[in-house]
Amino acid sequence: MALKTEKRGAGILLPVFSLPSQYGIGSFGDAAYRWIDFLSMSGQTYWQVLPLHPTSYGDSPYQSVSAFAGNPYFIDLETLCREGLLTEDECRAQSFGEDSSRVDYYALYQGRNTVLRKAFERYATRSRNKDIEAFRDVHAAWLEPYALFMALKASQDGRSWTEWDDDLKHYDERKLSSVRNHLKREIDYHVFAQYLFFTQWSLVKNYASTKGVKIIGDIPLYAAMDSVDVWSKSGLFLLDKEKVPILVAGVPPDHFSAQGQLWGNPLYDWEVSKNDGYAWWLSRLSMMFSLYDVLRIDHFRGLESYYAVPYGEATAENGTWQKGPGLSFINAVKQSLGDADIIAEDLGYLTPEVRELVRASGYPSMKVLQFAFDSREESDYMPYKYDPNSVVYTGTHDNDTIRGWFSSASSDDAALALRYFGLKNDEDGHWGFIRSALGSVSNRAVIPFQDYLNLGSEARINTPSTLGNWHWRMRNDALSPELAQNIAGLTKLYGR
Repeated sequence: MALKTEKRGAGILLPVFSLPSQYGIGSFGDAAYRWIDFLSMSGQTYWQVLPLHPTSYGDSPYQSVSAFAGNPYFIDLETLCREGLLTEDECRAQSFGEDSSRVDYYALYQGRNTVLRKAFERYATRSRNKDIEAFRDVHAAWLEPYALFMALKASQDGRSWTEWDDDLKHYDERKLSSVRNHLKREIDYHVFAQYLFFTQWSLVKNYASTKGVKIIGDIPLYAAMDSVDVWSKSGLFLLDKEKVPILVAGVPPDHFSAQGQLWGNPLYDWEVSKNDGYAWWLSRLSMMFSLYDVLRIDHFRGLESYYAVPYGEATAENGTWQKGPGLSFINAVKQSLGDADIIAEDLGYLTPEVRELVRASGYPSMKVLQFAFDSREESDYMPYKYDPNSVVYTGTHDNDTIRGWFSSASSDDAALALRYFGLKNDEDGHWGFIRSALGSVSNRAVIPFQDYLNLGSEARINTPSTLGNWHWRMRNDALSPELAQNIAGLTKLYGR
């Protein structure tokens, strides 16, 4: 039984980190509100973001130290100045990077921690705040292990928990109580940072709601190995007695990578999860729906079957497919969350079994226009093959921009796209892609903002299986009234 679908709508994909700000990275400050105003003026129903979790090595929001926590980098410093927790001089004294068009994560790691700790010290001198105490009580199940984990990492010079001594590596709440007391101040700091994150994001989300804009969030299927989730819930994962992964996640060789993608995340022991009613998963999904209106489950096909690579392999070439939890998981989600608005990211190697799971779930699938124009064979991503219960994208965060695609595509593929759009050259190729997506039968169409700006590969968010990604930021003058009017006109033209 398919879920009830919404009327046709359109949205724009823009990571929070790509918003302009004077402090090195997009945040939940004034620029976020201006962006929502722009979406409203453009006739948009959705703002799609990437995962809002803290980043670690590689800077990827899909490899986080927590599947629940928020990224403290997104805390708006100007708001803290207005609240008297920081001064502008204290913020300006730190370096957050020299290039306003790119996020400098190393500079952020140094500068943001410094100013947020100043805010915490100032906050700690004030009278007790009942709001933060209530926040701590409500979120204790994930927040307390997370704050302890981060405090321990700091005390261990940032080393992975797998390198800690056995008395710390093996999570035992009772045995760790004395450590918790010793690290109380550091733990309180991380609770404070999460309180700021969730408080500020709640205000942004509520403002979006008043403007008729829904937030599409994104949840990675897998947890990072060096995360509080694997450390504190190791029984949910395929680890040996020494906490070493037995099998790790990835995808086989495809058009993104000839050697496949070796993600390295530990795989779930789905039998354990099934036996406890998928409790951790349901708690996680419930938490995500407090942050977002709609949730995209990344690598949804891994719920039907997942690619398992023996730990220690250098590439993903020697993996095997294993059966996932399938409808058992979907039914548990529906029983717990009802008709939650979920998007199934079903890209990649699709089998009849994967297609059937997506169909049975009723969740809309994803269509990516860049995958449509393969001159060597007929593609399932051609718009005339779409089902209304789907979400169409010109490209995702893993794709090049449309301008970049035209620069790198084969001449035959580019010619096929231009012929489909009825264009003589690629000068307006991005509008061809955008019009085709907006005009398709898919109930939802989401366009990366870089494609509306007609930017090249310098604005690409991520190139899979490489480092040096997640950096692009838009210019402060990108949100012109003329562009908003143009987008609004197309959105109305195509009934969205």
